[in-house]
Amino acid sequence: MLFRQLFDPQTSTYTYLIADTQTREAVLVDSVLEQVERDLKLIQELGLTLGYCLETHIHADHITGAGKLRELTGCLGIVPENAQVDCADRMIKNGEELTIGEIVVKAIATLGHTDSHNSYLVNQDRVLTGDSLLIRGCGRTDFQSGDAGTLYDHITKRLFTLPSPTLVYPGHDYRGFTVSTIKEEKQYNPRFLGQTRESFIELMNNLNLPDPQKIAEAVPANQLCGKVTVNI
Repeated sequence: MLFRQLFDPQTSTYTYLIADTQTREAVLVDSVLEQVERDLKLIQELGLTLGYCLETHIHADHITGAGKLRELTGCLGIVPENAQVDCADRMIKNGEELTIGEIVVKAIATLGHTDSHNSYLVNQDRVLTGDSLLIRGCGRTDFQSGDAGTLYDHITKRLFTLPSPTLVYPGHDYRGFTVSTIKEEKQYNPRFLGQTRESFIELMNNLNLPDPQKIAEAVPANQLCGKVTVNI
């Protein structure tokens, strides 16, 4: 398996390129519009064919590159079940799998950051957690129908029940971390360590974070698969 972690410095977003080394088929998870040229160049250099653009959720902090990549490569765009998106080629729900050669990507619904959010378990040894579980943190729950109790339930009952060595690859990091494990996050993540469901909800409801800078443009653009509307 080919696995690459790519970074967008403006939004601290991680994009993941996963490919089967035999069939050369690839999937790009959580692409960023401003990085489409970089990603396409890498895909071409590695001799890959982009089959899918996969989203963990409808992003509020950046615009997806999926629409542009679909235009340029003919790949299919896939979003989580119940996402408010009309242009996706496929919705993927909890337990469903996407197969790329010998690679199996299994969707695990991890709601709470938004009301449609998936993590993706890749070949049983690593999980892409999007904005649900971050390294020593978690996604906020105060917009896009987020719900702190739901996030707590899905992380503790679904992600934290994965085997301890499972690698954790988040959708963002703001402190320079690139990868963690389920064991590490259970031991050291302050959002969950020593917290009850009730105390977690209280903590999340009192974060008082500012809105993402691009929320006004990112959410409507991502509901159109990354198509940016121009007002004349």
